Amino acid sequence: MTTPESDKPLVTVRAALVLTLGVLVGVGAGLLAGAAGRGLPESVLSGCAAAAAGLLLFHQLIAKDE
Repeated sequence: MTTPESDKPLVTVRAALVLTLGVLVGVGAGLLAGAAGRGLPESVLSGCAAAAAGLLLFHQLIAKDE
């Protein structure tokens, strides 16, 4: 039996887009740091920091649903 609440998506399109772009930024930064000769821990930390900054940036840039 379906109810109106079950028709709602688990994640909005905006949230999925913001998270996807943030992850892509983080992975890209981590790969670039690794290619530059940094160690694995420093590359992972660089990627995490870039992902956090990307999430904040895309959260501000992409308009909320109305």
